Amino acid sequence: MIAAAAVLSVLAALAVVKTFEQRIPPVAVRIGLLVFVLGPLAGMVYAMWALWQWALHPIDLLLLVVFAVVTGLGTSFGYHRLLTHRSFQTTPWITGMALAAGAMAVPSRPIDWAARHLEHHAHADREGDPHSPLDGLLHAHVGWMFGVSAAKRERYCRRLMRDPVVMFIERTALVWLALGLAVPALIDGWRGLLWGGIVRMAIHNHAMFGVNSICHAFGSQPFATGDESRNNRLIAVLAFGEGWHNNHHAFPAMAYHGMGSRPDATGLVIRWLERAGLAWDVHRPDPAAVARRRTRAITGSTRHQPRRSRS
Repeated sequence: MIAAAAVLSVLAALAVVKTFEQRIPPVAVRIGLLVFVLGPLAGMVYAMWALWQWALHPIDLLLLVVFAVVTGLGTSFGYHRLLTHRSFQTTPWITGMALAAGAMAVPSRPIDWAARHLEHHAHADREGDPHSPLDGLLHAHVGWMFGVSAAKRERYCRRLMRDPVVMFIERTALVWLALGLAVPALIDGWRGLLWGGIVRMAIHNHAMFGVNSICHAFGSQPFATGDESRNNRLIAVLAFGEGWHNNHHAFPAMAYHGMGSRPDATGLVIRWLERAGLAWDVHRPDPAAVARRRTRAITGSTRHQPRRSRS
């Protein structure tokens, strides 16, 4: 358990850095982010080596799958579609659980996450977009986080700062991140931390990072959005439906990014909750608007090449 305690201490320190990043020297924030990016990858390399030494126990696989699903939906269902875009409404207790699961996934407070994502939509692939591949694929995937710029909370998320449920998760985000690592460790010791915590975090990180990078560089563009957003089936599967990114940019408030039979795990959860009466005001795009956007994409009448002038 000494190794587990050491890893938990490092990741807890990282969470503190992210939580108080505006009061900490920029170099310390960058070091913390480097641990967040490289630490889970190093853990995954170790896990791959460990598989050669002993078999993967059923409890390890179970912890990996359960925590990957919980935290993946926390980001997609909670942070993204519910909190940021208000794609649907649900009960306060479901909102709280979803945001807590999102806080378990990444060392980012929910309002900061929402503000940066809305900034991306406001300036997609243009000057002001925090993570566009037009500044380089690596920049879009992970490099943008090292800019250490403050999230524009007052500009994009003032409404969220008046929500008591959101603010409770906001104030306790560090606790939820720690629980996302401590619970699998308590269940199965070091192996639980490795598979249910570190490996799970590595997979989650790069699936979600891929929405910013791969889904603005590789894939299809059925809708004219005026940016480089694209649909990518692989990222959609790995990121709970978030890979239908061109669909999302065409209709940001849409609850079902898959738009039909395409795999969208988060969309399925929203649909089940709606049928159970636990979700309402579920946003769907008008069919006529969908047809118009598809027609413009085919004719290319509104397509333009985004310009950037970053210095």
